Amino acid sequence: MPKILHFMMIVLVTCVGLVPRLQADQDMTAVNSVSTYRLGAGDKIKIQVYGEPDMGVEAKLSDAGTLVHPVLGEIKAAGLSIGDLSAAMVEELKGPYLVDPKVSVNILEYREYYVNGEVQKPGAYHYEPGLTVHKAVSVAGGFTQRASRTSITLVDDKDPTQTPKEVELNTPVNPGDILMIEESFF
Repeated sequence: MPKILHFMMIVLVTCVGLVPRLQADQDMTAVNSVSTYRLGAGDKIKIQVYGEPDMGVEAKLSDAGTLVHPVLGEIKAAGLSIGDLSAAMVEELKGPYLVDPKVSVNILEYREYYVNGEVQKPGAYHYEPGLTVHKAVSVAGGFTQRASRTSITLVDDKDPTQTPKEVELNTPVNPGDILMIEESFF
């Protein structure tokens, strides 16, 4: 057997041996990347049902955390992950409407977070995954000259008491959270 052919067979056998391992690694990555993000009022989502373009919808969740689907009617999505919403829709569509529905839910636009106080441009901004206090302040134009870099409070949107908590620059910010940058006295 010529050397090049022998070499190609070794490479082929080696690659074939890796395919199942790569597939298993990809499967584990998919399992580990399941979204823990919970939908809420103001999130804009897109729902697609494979093979059924008339059953798709693109909508912003109402203040009640609902959206209207053309077949299922009003759906309460607030508090659900995109996986939970997809699974719930599959169950509702299976049987009376479709034999084996495939539903995909994607977040097109996250709801806003708010930055108040001593920043250049206080206001509401659309959330992006991985947001921290420091990044949120940067999006709001940065600190003013009078801003305190140590006296920063955050009201967590999920906190029913809405109690402001002292935070640091590397603290994560979530959709609906309210940041308050205090004035420095020195």
